[in-house]
Amino acid sequence: MREAVVVADVHAPADVHGVHAAEGHSRWTCLARRTGLHGGWEAVEWAWLPPGGVSGEHLHSRTEELYFLLSGRGEITLDGRPHLVRAGDTVLTGLGTRHALRNTGRRPLAWLVVELTAPTATKEHPMDRHHSAVVRDLRAHGPLDASTVLAGPLRTVRLTQLPAGGSTALDAHGEEHTVFITGGSGTARATGRHVSVARGTALTLPLGTSAWLSAGSEGLEYFHAVLAVPEGPQ
Repeated sequence: MREAVVVADVHAPADVHGVHAAEGHSRWTCLARRTGLHGGWEAVEWAWLPPGGVSGEHLHSRTEELYFLLSGRGEITLDGRPHLVRAGDTVLTGLGTRHALRNTGRRPLAWLVVELTAPTATKEHPMDRHHSAVVRDLRAHGPLDASTVLAGPLRTVRLTQLPAGGSTALDAHGEEHTVFITGGSGTARATGRHVSVARGTALTLPLGTSAWLSAGSEGLEYFHAVLAVPEGPQ
């Protein structure tokens, strides 16, 4: 078991050319991997497309995905059906869904990716290709129960705002967490040390860890996803 919270940021992304066989380039960075975690995480990632950029159509036969749009606007295609999306929107992509994303705006498009393992298809329970949804504006929608759409371990997804000087505790007991700072700044206290956090900082809490988030003078806004961890020996 990891004894430390995983801290990462988006300030040194890699350039990717021909993402999912599409022309052009994008930027990408991995914020957390499944190694050392106990839930069904595959990865937590940040991705970016320039105006006109495309992440090509592809299908996940083993994992589900959540996209949270951080900035810009675009068009996501789910099984051939286009959906307009913009900053604040959440896309839940079920197992077996073909999907692609295109930047239709004049500014870069950035989004957060949470990729998760999903139940294995069997003859009795074949792959369901219809569990996908676009949720408009997570800020206005409030907490989202992802289990109403996806079959895997992703549970609550929300945007949380802490006022200036406000604080909150995050505890990974029976579940694991990933947090991505979307606005403001502050500090995170975990495993005996303090870390400055600001827009673009990510924290992932393995089972058994905890963190204390405190907002600075601007307040703090963060995306927060909770993943169920199966009971049993870890």
